[in-house]
This record gives sequence, C-alpha cells and structure tokens, in this order.
Amino acid sequence: MHHIISIKEITREEIDDILDRASAIDQGAFDPDALNGKILAVLFFEPSTRTQMSFASAMLRLGGKVINLGSVETSSIVKGETLADTISVVSGYADAIVLRHPKEGAARLASEFSTVPVINAGDGAGQHPSQTLLDLFTIRQSMPLDGIDVGFLGDLRYGRTAHSLAVALSRYGVRIHTITPKGLELPPSLTDDLLDGGTEIVVHEHLEDIISELDVLYVTRIQRERFPDPGAYASIASGYRVTPEVLTDVSDRFILMHPLPRVDEIDTRVDALSCARYFQQAKNGVPVRMAMLQKVLS
Repeated sequence: MHHIISIKEITREEIDDILDRASAIDQGAFDPDALNGKILAVLFFEPSTRTQMSFASAMLRLGGKVINLGSVETSSIVKGETLADTISVVSGYADAIVLRHPKEGAARLASEFSTVPVINAGDGAGQHPSQTLLDLFTIRQSMPLDGIDVGFLGDLRYGRTAHSLAVALSRYGVRIHTITPKGLELPPSLTDDLLDGGTEIVVHEHLEDIISELDVLYVTRIQRERFPDPGAYASIASGYRVTPEVLTDVSDRFILMHPLPRVDEIDTRVDALSCARYFQQAKNGVPVRMAMLQKVLS
C-alpha cells in the first residue's frame, strides 16, 4: 500500500516518474479503463474547488468511480465521530481515500487507520503534495527544473502550497527567493531544513529588486484574517500585488504561478500576458492527479 502524505517522503526519482506519467497522460497516452472497478472516496473537511473536482475528474477519466463525503454538517462527524473512526469506516467502502483537513497531521493519522491508500489533499498549514506535483509539472512544461531561480511572494508562514513546493524544489538545486511581509516569512523549522540541505535562500524586501532575475514567481494570498486591523492589511497587501507594470523587465522564459483562489494579489490585466500560468496550472491538476491515482491503485 502506497500513501502519499508528504512531499518530504517522495524521492526525486519518484517525483520524476509521476511527472513523466502525467506528461504522457497529458498527451493522451493513457488507458481510460485503467481503474475500472475502483472507487475513490473524497473526504474534504475544508472548502475546495480545484483539488476536489480535479481528483474526481482524474478518477472518472481513468474509468473509476467517486464517492463523496459531502457536507461535513450532514455527516456523522457532527455527532462526535473521530477522524480515526471515519477513516476506518470509509476505507471499507473504497479503494483509496483523498483527504483534506484543517488540522496539520490529519492525513498522517488517517494513513495509520486506513486499510487503503490515503492521499493528502492538504492538512492545515502542513503539506499539499498533489498541488506541489502539479506545480512542478507546470514549471517543467516551460523549463528544466534544475538550478532555476524561484521567487515566493505573499504569505509564506501559513501557505502550505509554498511549504511543499519549497521542499520539492530543494531536490533540484533551485535558488529560492522570498518576498513577504514581516511576520509571514517561511517557518524557521522549514528554513533550517532547507538551509541544512544546501538550498540557498535569499530574502528580499521588494519584488522589484529581484523580478528581472527570476525564472518563476509563485504568488500566494496574504490572508486577510491574519490581520485584526483592516487598514493594516490593505497597506501591507498593496505592497505585494503583481501588476503588468511590475512584470515589465522579466526574462523571456519567466512564468507567473498561483495555486488559486486569488483575491486581488494579481491584477486581472496580468491574465492576458504570456507569462501567466495559473489557469494552466489548475488544469494540470487533472493529468498529475491521474498519474498519482495510477501510482497508488495500480
């Protein structure tokens, strides 16, 4: 049984294998009946559009079926059922489980009680491995992963997508640049792990100072709920907004990414620029998650 809980537990070779499979799938090279007779249980304890729908689409495209927990309010969880018991029950109904949960470590706990493979679809401020794999796939569509310069802009303390991607990129000798408000920097434990592993991290105050040197800029939402004062939020967020004017001097191969949903951290005028990849990034969730499902269910 093969769980996918954390990008830290996936080797570079395994990552490359999933990306290669996804690339073939994206070109139409897959068996539409590969998972015929298999059932995927989708358990989301947090709101989701892209992750939930793309996993369902991936399973259906491979000939499998999907069962969904639905609203938490209509489940036995409101009666006090524990996550462990929920997983023990649901793993008897399906061949694999995709879980999103607000508490960090929930997917790890689920894997200990499940009798079928568990895929972590995001747990609190922890890991989001399927998002990371589709992010890597999106970058690889434009350039080799090795040795590139990647900027992370926005909330890096609570953004699990940035955490997972930074860990994965460290396998490829990437130089990481951070541009973030004070108090929302990468968690010290993650920074220490990256530095100990030989990853170079360069801290910048302003995006304009580094934008021309970046191959990739990964934007994350600065979460309004982290600021009790609306005025303070507006003041800080405005300094971390990507506009066409900011992107004037980017390199020819530069791409702009965002895990979505966005609020106003990327001006909608940027959507028309050739470097904007966030909608393609979301679309890439289907072939990448098809490759993941094949890996755990084949």
